[in-house]
Amino acid sequence: MKRALLVLCCVLSVALMAAQAWAAPQKKAKARSQAPVVRDGEAEARLLEVYRLIGQAQGRQALAKAEALVTEHPNFQLAQLVYGDLLASQSRPLRALGDVPDAVAKSGAQLLSDLRDESALRIRALRERPPAGTIPAQFLQLSMRNKHAIAIDSSRARLYLFENTGGELKLLADYYISVGKSGIEKAVEGDLRTPLGIYFVTSNLDPKSLKDFYGVGALPINYPNPYDARRGKTGGGIWLHGTPPAQFSRAPKATDGCVVLANPDLQRIIRTVEIRTTPVVIADKLNWVTPQSVQPDSRRFADTLQAWRAAKASADMTRLLAFYSADFSFYGKNLAEWTPALRSELDKARGRDIQLKDVSYLHWTDSADTMVVTFGEVPEGARSGPVKRQYWLRQGTQWKIFFEGVIG
Repeated sequence: MKRALLVLCCVLSVALMAAQAWAAPQKKAKARSQAPVVRDGEAEARLLEVYRLIGQAQGRQALAKAEALVTEHPNFQLAQLVYGDLLASQSRPLRALGDVPDAVAKSGAQLLSDLRDESALRIRALRERPPAGTIPAQFLQLSMRNKHAIAIDSSRARLYLFENTGGELKLLADYYISVGKSGIEKAVEGDLRTPLGIYFVTSNLDPKSLKDFYGVGALPINYPNPYDARRGKTGGGIWLHGTPPAQFSRAPKATDGCVVLANPDLQRIIRTVEIRTTPVVIADKLNWVTPQSVQPDSRRFADTLQAWRAAKASADMTRLLAFYSADFSFYGKNLAEWTPALRSELDKARGRDIQLKDVSYLHWTDSADTMVVTFGEVPEGARSGPVKRQYWLRQGTQWKIFFEGVIG
């Protein structure tokens, strides 16, 4: 009984010290490189196995596995809490997860609440798996250049990592995540919210250049994207990053707006994805659909894009401009100010046909219907051409381009 009480009290102290460590002077990056290599998802899988054994009334086996888990991952606060509960259950019935004395529960009320929420979300992810063979509805079509893709379901505190093979998405892994302290749908700088939308990994920051607060590395994304800018959203510095050494994971809502993963999970993602071409969908709740169900929308939009291509190949400026929104914007330039650049492109093409290669469509729907389109634009007779990204907005029954730029 004394041992159980000690563990239960200590887990709160460990977690509180970890929280304080975030603001303390950071250790040198050298310490990170000396940490043992841990397989992604391994610690969570072991915790869920403990839960399974508890559910089967195999308390002794659950206790042994929990003890091994916290021995190997002493900074895994949720596992420590479960271990303490298992010790306490040997002498008395438990009232709830984290059944600590009332005085301790009161002093660490927020921490206990966060750990209970984390536990519930991890269990929910185990019970509510995406249906086999389904994909998030945003992925209408990915090109071969999009070797991987990421989708985040904030309601489940879950990140899903996909591999794109021959145009077919395969779910490789999924991980628990933390989002902004104030939740989701970022609007202004400093609102402590995580943005919702379609983004791309823009770089892979060298962990040696980062404070320990960011863990083993960071992958920035392109918030605010052109759709965000169109709606007046501000802020920046949204990353996928890891946790400080003293903490295995963070509460479901604990960041300044970034998406945070356990370090082993982030390491897997860093090793896997490619910068600039990896899309990152961040949604309140992902809608999982069969690949076949999105094909009609993909084909309809493909017809629109081919009509744009034909208009550009015709070198008819009036015909081409009909595809652009009246409130088109290119980094501060309106349509009239940007049109000379488009005219210059047509002059250089000299009426040659163009081919669109490696085309991808990503569909986002909130208060409006948008499409993020990426393709290589190759003039007839050329081997290569610029890689472009367009943002289209459905206006009534028509799709209109409100941003277009070269990304490679």
